[in-house]
Amino acid sequence: MSAPQNPSYTVVLAVTGGIAVYKACEVLRGLQKANCDVWVVMSEDATRFVGTPTFEALSGHPVVTSLYDMPGDPIPHIDLADRADLCLVVPATANVMAKMAHGIADDALSTTLLAMHSPVVLAPAMNVHMWQNPATQANLATLRSRGVYIVDPTSGLLACGDVGEGKLATVDDIVSSALHLLNETKGTEHFVSETIGTEPPADPTATVTPSCAGIPTQTAPVHDLAGRRIVITAGPTHEAIDPVRYIANASTGKMGYTIAAEAARRGAKVTLVSGPTALRTPAGVLRVDVVSAAQMHDATVAAFADADCAICSAAVADYTPAHPADHKLKKNREHLDTIELVETTDILAELGSTKGARTVVGFAAETNDLIANAQSKLVLKHADMIVANDVSRKDSTFGADTSRIALVTSEGVEQFETMPLPQVAATILDHLPRMRRRG
Repeated sequence: MSAPQNPSYTVVLAVTGGIAVYKACEVLRGLQKANCDVWVVMSEDATRFVGTPTFEALSGHPVVTSLYDMPGDPIPHIDLADRADLCLVVPATANVMAKMAHGIADDALSTTLLAMHSPVVLAPAMNVHMWQNPATQANLATLRSRGVYIVDPTSGLLACGDVGEGKLATVDDIVSSALHLLNETKGTEHFVSETIGTEPPADPTATVTPSCAGIPTQTAPVHDLAGRRIVITAGPTHEAIDPVRYIANASTGKMGYTIAAEAARRGAKVTLVSGPTALRTPAGVLRVDVVSAAQMHDATVAAFADADCAICSAAVADYTPAHPADHKLKKNREHLDTIELVETTDILAELGSTKGARTVVGFAAETNDLIANAQSKLVLKHADMIVANDVSRKDSTFGADTSRIALVTSEGVEQFETMPLPQVAATILDHLPRMRRRG
């Protein structure tokens, strides 16, 4: 297959030695379908799984495997680095991640990565124990702090027979992540979203600023949160009626987990206090599991003591049963006609009243009077910002993969159109450095 005549972007595909190498061929074809010109550099071990003729035939270019003997190109690693709009490493082995973290350049691939001055995306794949090894996780955190993007591996049956994290992300996820980053950094993509009028603020003096085309008007620096210690709450809480019954809400935790993943990618040290969910812990994030509102309060306050920012996205129960039973209630003899409820401790209000110079962000999930309720919450909870979203909308409700938010601060209201959750997370986190500067 020949290279595109008028490509939109040039991607350097770095292929390392793992059993998932064959998936790199599919990634290459996916990028070509998006009109990308793909150049390939391979480690020697990678060629033991898939030979260079395959990648040469697919890409239409010679494959770099050595720093020497490249006809017409005496410095191939510099040539690749200079031509790349983006570098994508598929699969990224534990070994190449360690080399990148420590600046080791001992072959054509690692030397090309060290010379790269365009965005770099890694799609790791390895045995679950190698992935979970503290050395690998430390290297991963180092790379994230330097602005390297990670397409997290998934859980499943691995080639070695083990089951767990370490399975290469899907080809679609890898390709879409690369294309999204290319479009974001080159400034050519505009998300298409439904045209919806902005809701007027209750205060006529407040300012509502619509975003441009549903995306932030400015892309945040890659590691603009490096050194920040952020506590994020996510998910619902379960308030026990008896050992098998509880009061809860429809929160899935998607928003908080997405914010945690994005904050870690930007270099923050993230503690995620999570209610019951089925979601996977984002890479590089410390997760603290809780069940009840009381447990979430205690865990969040403890984590905030050593943090400089809290983002309270969890849907914490406002009420909890006053007298939960210590055994399963039997309806034939223990009729549950009424449940006496008591208020739970307001986590956001407590953090806001004790924050000092730190930053506290809250959420307002409303079904009516969205902006008015969010503005009231901002004042009552002593928060620096409230993220308001109308959960009566299908594109912004619990469990949706999109949201339509308004950011409410003392300076006004900024309304955004419907965005995918990763873009919502980026929009929220874009504001943290600005709030810190104002403080």
